[in-house]
Amino acid sequence: MRSDAVSEDVLAEGEFGSENGEGAARIRWGHAALGVELAAAPDGPPRLVALGGPGLAEAGATPLVEVLALGQGSEWSGQRGIETSIGARMRLTGHEASPDASEGGNWHRLVVRLRDDVTGLAAEVLLDSPDGVPVVRSRVRVTNEGTAPVTLLAVSSLTLGGLPAPDALDLHWAENDWLAECRWRHEPLRARVPDLNRARNAADSRGRIGVASRGSWSTDGHLPMGALVERGGHGCWLWAIESSTGWLWEAGERSPGSYLALHGPTDTEHQWRQPLAPGASFTTEPAVLAVAGDLTAAFGALTAYRRAARRPHRDHRRLPIVFNDFMNTLNGDPTTAKLLPLVDAAARVGAEYFVIDAGWYDDDTRGWWDSVGAWEPAASRFPGERGIHEVLDRIRSHGMVPGLWLEPEVIGVRSPLAATLPDEAFFSRDGVRVRENGRHQLDLRHPAAVAHLDRTVDRIVGDWGVGYLKLDYNISVPPGTDTGGTTSPGAGLLGHARAYRAWLASLLDRHPHLVLENCASGGMRMDGAMLATTQLQSTSDQQDFLRYPPIAAAAPTAVPPEQSAVWAYAQPEFSADENAFVLAGALLGRIHLSGHLDRMAPDQLILVQEALGAYRLIRADLPQAVPFWPLGLPGWTDDWLALGLAAGDTRYLSVWRRGGEPLAALPLPELAGRPARVEVLHPAASPGTAAWSAGAGSLTVSLPRTPTALLLRITPAGS
Repeated sequence: MRSDAVSEDVLAEGEFGSENGEGAARIRWGHAALGVELAAAPDGPPRLVALGGPGLAEAGATPLVEVLALGQGSEWSGQRGIETSIGARMRLTGHEASPDASEGGNWHRLVVRLRDDVTGLAAEVLLDSPDGVPVVRSRVRVTNEGTAPVTLLAVSSLTLGGLPAPDALDLHWAENDWLAECRWRHEPLRARVPDLNRARNAADSRGRIGVASRGSWSTDGHLPMGALVERGGHGCWLWAIESSTGWLWEAGERSPGSYLALHGPTDTEHQWRQPLAPGASFTTEPAVLAVAGDLTAAFGALTAYRRAARRPHRDHRRLPIVFNDFMNTLNGDPTTAKLLPLVDAAARVGAEYFVIDAGWYDDDTRGWWDSVGAWEPAASRFPGERGIHEVLDRIRSHGMVPGLWLEPEVIGVRSPLAATLPDEAFFSRDGVRVRENGRHQLDLRHPAAVAHLDRTVDRIVGDWGVGYLKLDYNISVPPGTDTGGTTSPGAGLLGHARAYRAWLASLLDRHPHLVLENCASGGMRMDGAMLATTQLQSTSDQQDFLRYPPIAAAAPTAVPPEQSAVWAYAQPEFSADENAFVLAGALLGRIHLSGHLDRMAPDQLILVQEALGAYRLIRADLPQAVPFWPLGLPGWTDDWLALGLAAGDTRYLSVWRRGGEPLAALPLPELAGRPARVEVLHPAASPGTAAWSAGAGSLTVSLPRTPTALLLRITPAGS
């Protein structure tokens, strides 16, 4: 069923007696950009049989919900999280469609109700979609309507079968390591799913491709994303799991095609289990699926969804320029004497926020790493009557907003708070407090932990007038905690993550102009749940400017450009080409300026000022722009890289050359046949040229030296 073929008068209707057999039920729901169809026979579970434009094979459709519980296993043993006994027994009991008032009325919602009479488990599948966007978000709420307790071991957020056969699909996934984030890779699905000759063996595979998180860094190892793309531009299914803790996606072959299953935490992968007493409920982490003709279009749809799903904030429209003193500059060693010249220099080039990063609280001769937690300014670093307020006042005197670094979830093992806060306020396992890399992990489900952090933030923001908090998180705690009434570490970790996001929301409720940056050793918690709450997302801690471009270019796959914080650490010892290269990487995202600006020569400061001027020229377009990649998603060692943002007819392009030949052709087929104006917006003294060929629909860029980079604007005639 194609989405453009769904008429408004059948959306959200339940139709009975369809071609699938007498008494079968069909539910059609959606809007102009997305069509969804479910089918349920009286003797079978509801199944998703159509989604968006690309067609699905109904014979391969999976049950709408899969549930694994103690005492209730699978119908087909193996690695897969589908084909559960409870999932096969679920029956449709009702459905209703309505606008989703919780999202401001611009969303559509379908609730599908199911029940398993054996266990008494009832499930509500909550499908949401922003109007005009071909993306569906799915959550499942499971309630024990029986008379006996049930322990859940896994609940799917979204399952989808009937996809094309593995021979026709390419699998895309994103590896995500510290200093090497957002590295997308792909290969034919058939290379990972061998052909077992089902006709001879008369059975589906027991295997799968499974990718899962580990610990409290949700994106350590992989992004919770992936895509199946049908070759020839016929269809793309791009997914994201919005979990700050445990998540699992799996794909495999299920005759007569392929299947996809998206989960939050599970027992096998995350030591998660959830007991449900009679009357108790559990809701899964959301899973999001974008459906489009190709991968670029799907990323554009996912970007639109992320903008619709996040908490509104003025920062998303203003995109102020942030200077941060850490990266390749003070490196966690701030003092009044070091900061005041940097503050003055940042103001001269046009920064609008100035963030004092790690170390401002460090008054310990043995170092601050394992003594943090009180978050009081260090008198030795900020001497004099005004202390740190001398620096905060200097920042404000230049019209900039002051910011501070904070790592709220940890207490150093040598901090006095480690002994004064109750044991129940920390992660523990088997009665032993968790210790990781010199820190204890706070549990935000406990009121004492929340009260400590509320006092800290209300002092820093309310009393000191700080308007920006960089919230870092530099430990990972697998698999979690078994305190706080939970019976499994994974459930404790999930409970903490939800409580942490609720605490962040409470800060923004009390301080609506506060800007929150989500950082976890760079991009180690770069998930959709955090993205929907915080205003900016750190993309990396990478200090080598030659290795940052593939991260910056791929970041819009995971983060909308206006939330994507990219370091731009210009330095006095760099050449003009190198500084232009460093600055170019941030101009299609959020500038996190750094570097020893206070030591720069006048001509070097002019280069920085010109780059920031180019950013001010274009930043009003970024909150509506969608990403594209003329050279494909970047490879870690590629000589040439390019990131594009489409804002209406206008195209912005960041182009980097790290090696290879001095010429590169960047195809822009959507502008083919149209004359266009090409402008070099950065650097002002361009190291190269860019020429547009309307007939070829291609931009030829010449950069004779390395490393060099350009920011280009391409405007078709008449636009």
